[in-house]
Formats: sequence, C-alpha cells, structure tokens
Amino acid sequence: MQIKTRIFGEVTIDDSKMIKFPNGIVGFPDLTDFALIHDAEQGDQAGIRWLQSVQEPTFAMPVVDPLIAKEDYNPLVDDNLLKVIGEGENILVLVTITVPSDLSKMSVNLKAPLVVNVDTRKAVQVVLEDDYPVKFFIYDILKSRKENSADKK
Repeated sequence: MQIKTRIFGEVTIDDSKMIKFPNGIVGFPDLTDFALIHDAEQGDQAGIRWLQSVQEPTFAMPVVDPLIAKEDYNPLVDDNLLKVIGEGENILVLVTITVPSDLSKMSVNLKAPLVVNVDTRKAVQVVLEDDYPVKFFIYDILKSRKENSADKK
C-alpha cells in the first residue's frame, strides 16, 4: 500500500506491517489503521519510531519503548482491556513522545501506553489506573544515555 505522509513523504507499507486499533486511540476513535515506521536515513535513533495513520496521512505520533525512559516501567493492565487484541506472547508496549520547541521539556506519556499484539497485529491504547504520569520528562535521561554510550566508545 502506498500512502503520502506529512513526515516521510510517499511511503510503501507492506500489508503485513499494518496495525489495527479496533477502538481507535484516545482522542481519535475513528483512526484505526496504522503502520509503525522509522526514518531510514536517521536510523532507529533512541528507539524512536512513528505510529503513522493510514487513514489520515497527516497524523503520525512519535513513539518509543517505555523502558528507554523508565527501566522499571511495569504497569498493571486489566486483562479485559486487552481482549480486543487477542491472546499471544509477542506483545509490544509503546508510549507516545511529546517534543516541544524547548527540547528540555521532552516527555513520554506513561499513563496511556499502546499495547500491540505483534502476532495478531491488533493494538489498544489503555489508560492506566496506576500513578504513572502523563508527562514523564526524558530529556536528561536520553542525554545521559547518549553521553554514557559515547564514553564507552
């Protein structure tokens, strides 16, 4: 499938890479079809990828593995909330990133992770009962990791 995106221009998305959110995502219940992509020129820096809407090419959200931001992230999710994605062992959890003009205020939303069943290619966004914040600031964490990896070279 060919789609024209705001960020990546025209891209080809293999149907097998499509992710279906049967219930949509928070704030956008009508957007149900997405692809997880990254900028090939930039590589997969810091694990940042884009959840690109297939239905609305101008809509894409940066996402990342929450363990990059918070190593002990382990939310409790009600099994009933996950029924829509089916059972499976191959589960991917992502959180959205907010990147304001002041990069030092970059944050991830640990309160509403995206849970993807890689086997069924179905996903759901859940809002946690846990005390995880909507804005967990990560600039200093990413900066420290970058400095540490540079020191090891």
